[in-house]
Amino acid sequence: MDNDMKWAEDIDGAITVCDTEGKVIYMNTRSRETFNKAGETMVGRSMIPCHSERSQAIIRHMLASGESHCYTITKKGRKKLIFQTPWKENGEVAGLVEFSFVLPDDMPHYDRDKQQ
Repeated sequence: MDNDMKWAEDIDGAITVCDTEGKVIYMNTRSRETFNKAGETMVGRSMIPCHSERSQAIIRHMLASGESHCYTITKKGRKKLIFQTPWKENGEVAGLVEFSFVLPDDMPHYDRDKQQ
């Protein structure tokens, strides 16, 4: 593992990174637990076939435009925040990173515009 990513290894959320071709280049512990099948790893493989045509179009758009994509899902009874965003090298899109975090049922929301 690249020492630059050591901080991400055991955080309480999944981090998956791919290059511009959709090839997975990094998965932290939670991502590997979520997406790897027994005896297999997604690192070095394309994540594109794992997605629907609609999702593939969103991936292509993010890679071409540099725009992010964010949404929530419910999976196994737990609400999750999914944040996908391009990462860059020398100002050019070099791939995508996806952060996936479980949201607590009683998560507070603070409106910083209204707080003094």
